[in-house]
Amino acid sequence: MSSWFEERRADKAADAERLRESKAFEAKLRRDERRKDREEQRADDVQRRRDRAQRRAARAARREKALTPGNVYRKGTLGLVTLSALASLPAQIIHFVQIYWMLFPIGPAVEGAAWVMAAGVAYADERKLPAWVRWLLRALSLAAAGFAAHINYQYGLSLTDHGVSSGNARVAGLGLAAVTLGGPLFFEVRQWVLTLTAAITDPKKRAEEKARAKHEKGRRRKFKAVAERQKQLLLAAPFGTLKPEDAWARGWWDVEGAPVSVTANVIADRLDAEADVSAVLANAEQTPERVAVELLLADLFGPNGGDGGGSGASTGKPGDGPRGGTPKARAALVGKGKGPVSSTANTDPQKPLAEADLDAVRKLADALGGAHRLSARNVRETVGCRSGYAIRLRDHVRAERND
Repeated sequence: MSSWFEERRADKAADAERLRESKAFEAKLRRDERRKDREEQRADDVQRRRDRAQRRAARAARREKALTPGNVYRKGTLGLVTLSALASLPAQIIHFVQIYWMLFPIGPAVEGAAWVMAAGVAYADERKLPAWVRWLLRALSLAAAGFAAHINYQYGLSLTDHGVSSGNARVAGLGLAAVTLGGPLFFEVRQWVLTLTAAITDPKKRAEEKARAKHEKGRRRKFKAVAERQKQLLLAAPFGTLKPEDAWARGWWDVEGAPVSVTANVIADRLDAEADVSAVLANAEQTPERVAVELLLADLFGPNGGDGGGSGASTGKPGDGPRGGTPKARAALVGKGKGPVSSTANTDPQKPLAEADLDAVRKLADALGGAHRLSARNVRETVGCRSGYAIRLRDHVRAERND
């Protein structure tokens, strides 16, 4: 019996413990839910503040963008143009209606012509039409606006018939004429400013386009045959398959037979220049320094190599120098990079200078303004000779004139 009561008490104690644990768990859940609700509320408040700040920043950016000098000028000009049209149009309508009611459309037509022509100038600028188109539209707009301004001025003067003093009527006429002319004029100035602004927006791009157009024009004027061949290639090829520069390179090859910028004259001049350099180098081998070295070697080694077979003295001729020395001495000099080089000018017979050729070179020097202006090339072209002979002719004439 006692055991039953003990078990009963134990069960009640376990039930009470489970109840306490359940209440504690529910309390913890409620605390967690309240904490989660507070965190969500704080996050919502932060997001709302962030959204309000973003909306204020967006409104400020829109106001700043709308109130920039450019927007104020563009929109303000359009507003001023609208007011001028509203001020000038009724006077024209009344003027023509007073003459006859069926003349009502003339007023809006005259005023509209001025505005349509002014808008045509803006359209021509946008499409980059030729300058004469824009100036023609400006002239038509000015003519229509001037006619409308004259009508409004006459209408203002006619207000004296309605009890307005002559002074006030004249002021009214001048004001109507001013707003009639001012509207198209302000619109034209606005278009000029926008066009200049667009031109200054990217000056590097405009400068590059201008330089490219100038280069293309000069290239076509200078090389007309190549330009014509390029045009043929572009027309013959399917549209868009051949680039203009590739067509130019192919056209140059077809006309000149060489890569771009190379012609037969360029190749001939290059070969002539190389021949001139070779001739100058060949003549430069017999310099005073080189002759002195040859004499020194002749004194040191003698004409027979210093083997006792000669006196060891030199004859004083450049040809009696190291060429008469021992092979050993010459080999030593050559090995050091100081060996004398034999000149073909000493072994090959030179053609004597013809007096007729000298006279031709003298006349060339007189025509050029002095012998110092002579060159191997222009002497060779005048006489029609080889480069070495031309150099000798030039040097002879310079020596004659001490130039």
